[in-house]
Amino acid sequence: MATATLQVQGMSCGHCVSSVEGAVRKLGAEATVDLAKGKVTVAYDEKKIPLQDIRQAIEDQGYDIVQS
Repeated sequence: MATATLQVQGMSCGHCVSSVEGAVRKLGAEATVDLAKGKVTVAYDEKKIPLQDIRQAIEDQGYDIVQS
């Protein structure tokens, strides 16, 4: 199991948390959102899910990843 922390812009409320966590969960990974710091920590199986797919799922929800 790998972990990555992504700096994400545009998250401001509980709905944002639900959107990001739900999108990542659909891929088979887990996400923990820290709204105060604007960070998303993901735990995923890198053999099954490329980090790029997780990044894309978050961006598809309307948020911008500024660094990983």
